[in-house]
Amino acid sequence: MKILITGGAGYLGSVMTPHLLGLGHEVTVLDNFLFRQNSLGDCCHHDTFNIVRGDCRDADVIKPLLKDADVIIPLAALVGAPLCNDDKAAAESVNHGAVKLICDLASADQRIIMPITNSGYGVGEEGKFCTEETPLRPITLYGKTKVAAEAEVLARDNSVSFRLATVFGMAPRMRLDLLVNDFVYRAVNDRALLIFEGHFKRNYIHVRDIARVFEHAIDNFDSMKGQPYNAGLEEANLSKLELCEKIQEHLPKFVYVEAEVGEDPDKRDYIVSNQRLLGTGFETKWDLDRGITELIKGYTIIRNTIYSNV
Repeated sequence: MKILITGGAGYLGSVMTPHLLGLGHEVTVLDNFLFRQNSLGDCCHHDTFNIVRGDCRDADVIKPLLKDADVIIPLAALVGAPLCNDDKAAAESVNHGAVKLICDLASADQRIIMPITNSGYGVGEEGKFCTEETPLRPITLYGKTKVAAEAEVLARDNSVSFRLATVFGMAPRMRLDLLVNDFVYRAVNDRALLIFEGHFKRNYIHVRDIARVFEHAIDNFDSMKGQPYNAGLEEANLSKLELCEKIQEHLPKFVYVEAEVGEDPDKRDYIVSNQRLLGTGFETKWDLDRGITELIKGYTIIRNTIYSNV
């Protein structure tokens, strides 16, 4: 396949791009390199890898790249409520507008595979799993723009969307502001953590399983198209306090305390069912224990916070 990935040098893309190249696909990445990252340096030896520095909102840039693409993966986004609130116009134009542009320009037979976020569910109902039929009630601008983008994509016949759980794991373009990544970093470096809203639950997925789930969608597109899929670890609907307990199993000196010192702008408190995706034959390979072990190794290398989106 010829695959176009916008934002392919970011956290997800820096793992997905080499993964798809390794499977024999031809991959073109469009990225503005906002964070001055060199995360795709090890892809440059592939003859099937192409890179374009540019803006995904520019029709003159995106049109020629779409021309030969079999599959389009719009990863480019301002990710997270804080970053979106810092630049609301860019959040609207990148997270939603750029995806609408792709949908307008792509031909009917081109395939779009789109990631959004579990944050679209807003506040869940206690004891009730969020399925793909659960109403989307995003609270923040970030959640609203991603839900709007999903609507654009699923209005086409030839598309799939993944509602991603909170992502964790090491990546060439690392992010430390994601919950598991953040908590493990603090456990390794500070050995202590102050938690707010410790009972809030959410679902999790490893960044390498995300690359695999996009591979799965490419390979099974005809049977999966036209629907959204929750993508997360079925066994990992955990509260913040339960996550800390899990980290403490790996780092026994880690201490955590709960206090009323903040609140989540996305109000992420929900449990998620991933049964629709599992029903297509997909299986995750990275559980939380394996991911925490990986992160502990990674934080032996990384000792600062320049890898955050905030």
